[in-house]
Amino acid sequence: MDGIHDMGGKHGWGSVTIDPDEPVFRTRWQGRAFALGAMSMGLSGTNLDAFRHGLERLHPTEYLNDGYYGRWMKCAELLLVDSGVLPPGAVEARARQLRGEDVPTPEPVTEKKPSYERGGSGSLRELDSEPAFAVGQQVTTSSIGKSGHTRLPSYVRGRRGVVIAHRPPAVLPDATAHFTGEDPQHVYTVEYESTELWGPDAEPATVRIDHFESYMEDAS
Repeated sequence: MDGIHDMGGKHGWGSVTIDPDEPVFRTRWQGRAFALGAMSMGLSGTNLDAFRHGLERLHPTEYLNDGYYGRWMKCAELLLVDSGVLPPGAVEARARQLRGEDVPTPEPVTEKKPSYERGGSGSLRELDSEPAFAVGQQVTTSSIGKSGHTRLPSYVRGRRGVVIAHRPPAVLPDATAHFTGEDPQHVYTVEYESTELWGPDAEPATVRIDHFESYMEDAS
């Protein structure tokens, strides 16, 4: 899914500043937001991939203005409304009531919650099939965008890289985010030259990204 969340490698946003002494949570509410976001997945019957897709579905203005943990709060609300745990407008109505406004509480809704059948602990799976790609093999990633969730960043689509490691197989986020099954696949670490991604004027460097097997094809 293409959107404001997929900012990697884009021009105009400046360098990423890393504070080596940054605390886990700068304020108390951020810790609460983290807990509420994590709990929302269990309450809504969803999963981590659906949560990430929820973040992608936020309005671009909200995504940029609300900050990291503000996004978590908005995403938690989105999942709980989607699954029928909260009626639409419930959070806003409660906030207005706390400010002393006389507004009604939205009526609860009864909708079937999403069901995610877990095939094992976490996202890792065992596969009988052999990996389609080997370490040292040159590959090209898919150049096709998609409307749903994906873990294939836009800046590597259609680019050539080399497989440097084979990782444990895992469920495909593109499927589990939408509850269409698990589709477990082999996973690989692919290394790219910066000039392949951003042109000949890019600062010399290499970029390593983990890819699911369906994201790649042989380029040798």
